[in-house]
Amino acid sequence: MAWLILQRLGLGVITLVLVSMLVFTGTEILPGDVAAAILGQNATPESLAALRQELGLDSGPVARYLAWASGILHGDLGQSLANRQPVGELLWPRFGNTMALAGYAAVIAVPLAVGLGISSAALRGSFFDRAANVVALATVSLPEYFLGLLLILFVSVQWGLLPSLADTWSGMGLAAWLQATTLPMLVLVLVTVAQIMRMTRTTVLAVMDQPFIETACLKGLPMGRVVLIHAVPNALGPTINVVAFNLTYLIAGVVLVETIFNYNGLGRFMVDAVSKRDVPMVQAAAMVFAAVHVVMNMLADIAAIALNPRLRHPRVKES
Repeated sequence: MAWLILQRLGLGVITLVLVSMLVFTGTEILPGDVAAAILGQNATPESLAALRQELGLDSGPVARYLAWASGILHGDLGQSLANRQPVGELLWPRFGNTMALAGYAAVIAVPLAVGLGISSAALRGSFFDRAANVVALATVSLPEYFLGLLLILFVSVQWGLLPSLADTWSGMGLAAWLQATTLPMLVLVLVTVAQIMRMTRTTVLAVMDQPFIETACLKGLPMGRVVLIHAVPNALGPTINVVAFNLTYLIAGVVLVETIFNYNGLGRFMVDAVSKRDVPMVQAAAMVFAAVHVVMNMLADIAAIALNPRLRHPRVKES
């Protein structure tokens, strides 16, 4: 088991290195000149050359990548080109806001989705099962921005229950924060609940088709006990993977949701940086999202290994 975990950690490190190369290359091939974009139309050749030298743009791409990667390893995310402030001071508070919103959605979405998936599997073919699947398909088929606009139209504009913009600030009270962030939370919950519920139902049903489940039923055990005691533990591996994938989405896939509701998180921070052509901020935000994705997938793999006896205790092949 320890060797498998080390393998997952090694693959995660390699993945982050490859992602850093892709992020740097993607920002390097963007059209236009960063120095010209900063100085504007009144820039002189002398000022352009001085700024390129200050930003390190006069060196080769390999040297710039190594300097950038070395800075990340030492905790230096660079300096913003727009306001000349350290990127870390601007990025981490917004990342904290994104984590808070993701946590708010996860606390509601994960137990609700897993509970609905198990109930739907236990009541296979019933009206509840069919209704839950229809609602899940409807919500998962609608894009996030459309769900957000629908909630703004009905919940905020027509019914006046919640604010349409998720305006938050430092020192804001918990009740006010919850009220301001409930609409974007609902969008994230609607999307993630459908995916987790359907995957949980599928994995539990696959386990329930196994012979040992049929044996438990023939012994006269109640269906609820069969599902909870025998089926669910054997379905935890795939379920944990899909939960981890959706938790990653809650953190790294909230760009549209934060933009729609004007939430001051890392997703909107990255969109603003792209519009300003602030390359260090774009690179740092992309790497944070990538690191979250890799770490969450590694944790899911490790949890699946810990829950699978065949992986914890592999058989020794006979010679």
